[in-house]
Amino acid sequence: MHQYVARGVHGQTVEVLAQRILTGQIPEGATLDITALQSELDVSLTALREAMRVLAAKGLVDARPKRGTFVRPRGDWSLLDPDVLRWQFSRQARPGLFADLSELRSIVEPGAASLAAERATDEDIAALDAALEAMAAAGDDASAAVDADLAFHRALLAATHNELLQRMEVLIETGLAERDRMVHGHGPGDPLPSHQAVVEAIRQHDRLGAAQAMGRLLEQAIEDVAKLERAADEDR
Repeated sequence: MHQYVARGVHGQTVEVLAQRILTGQIPEGATLDITALQSELDVSLTALREAMRVLAAKGLVDARPKRGTFVRPRGDWSLLDPDVLRWQFSRQARPGLFADLSELRSIVEPGAASLAAERATDEDIAALDAALEAMAAAGDDASAAVDADLAFHRALLAATHNELLQRMEVLIETGLAERDRMVHGHGPGDPLPSHQAVVEAIRQHDRLGAAQAMGRLLEQAIEDVAKLERAADEDR
């Protein structure tokens, strides 16, 4: 359950308004009719105002005297905020978002794999091996497969022992989780060999081999999403 939904009426109000803003249903620059929203959503003014404070903290809205509450330009949004990321990926609020994620991963993760090959401790390699074991055990359980994949990428970033790279976990995991949910269960190839190749290169402290293996893994990930998109286009 999403964390805001779990918080009841206030949380659901945040979710609804965030999705409307991120999908453009409420466009940038639009002034929000608080009275109309209160009636439509059937929430108290207190809950609505609290939702606005949450959205304001994430850069989505602002309030000014004589103008009221309005949607800020996209350039002001806190796009790396974990909730804003989740809201975007969960509804594909912007075309090309998964392509952006793929480009980011292609820049970050091969380099991370190379650093991990140099710096990984026995504990780091054990964490990567545990993720591989979970991946193998997941079988047709899509949820378990997603969890195992996220554990692998989390362990990879941790093995770099670079604090800033480790903080990329939030961005990569949020998008990766949604991408995995799309792909798993729709017939992609076995992901285990490509992940094993990365871990074996790290185990051998082969920086170039680790980067190349991660590059091949990412190429396969891009192709898996492309297959789904082609299938969706054919269905339409």
